[in-house]
Amino acid sequence: MIKLERFEVMNMNNAIRGARNPLNSWARMDSGFDENGNFVFGPNDLDLAKRLCKAGSDHRKFIRQIFVTVDITAPLYWWKEYDTYKVGTVANSTSTMHKIHSKPFEMSDFSTDHMTDAALGMMQKNIDFLEGIRTEFVETKDKNLWYSMIQLLPESYNQMRTCTLNYENLVGIYYSRKGHKLAEWHEFCDWIKELPYFSELFIENE
Repeated sequence: MIKLERFEVMNMNNAIRGARNPLNSWARMDSGFDENGNFVFGPNDLDLAKRLCKAGSDHRKFIRQIFVTVDITAPLYWWKEYDTYKVGTVANSTSTMHKIHSKPFEMSDFSTDHMTDAALGMMQKNIDFLEGIRTEFVETKDKNLWYSMIQLLPESYNQMRTCTLNYENLVGIYYSRKGHKLAEWHEFCDWIKELPYFSELFIENE
């Protein structure tokens, strides 16, 4: 299970202006914003952007200045793989350490969408056991009980992080993970493809 919510794409206008700096070709800029405040590439700027992206990472430096922020809720096993993408990314997560005991454990706190019936039954037993530990910890504040929750927590536990990336990060993620066996990566790559101008810049000319 993965959820991608409250995303925003920023700084496209400044990024393409910077792409014109090497040739002082700012007079050819023809991009702008529509009535809803959305950035719209003009034909000249889109043509330049496509040519730079096609020329490779040394020439498409401007996409490192196109920023994306998004709230991602995903299981810990997915976050372990996401954490390999550290360059140029920032993330603030909900705190397992501080808040793990603050609400009852429920099945919806975990990614169980691909579990068999037998696995779901075992998962429910695990949740019930964790909830017993949690309740006892709230009453006693016994730190060993807190450790027990942390160390027993399954990798299917969902965590939400507010992440900031750029288009260069996303290009790398897309081509590295679009064929991955985890369904969460397929959903993430499908989301990337729908970001403004991503397909036009990086996929249509494959």
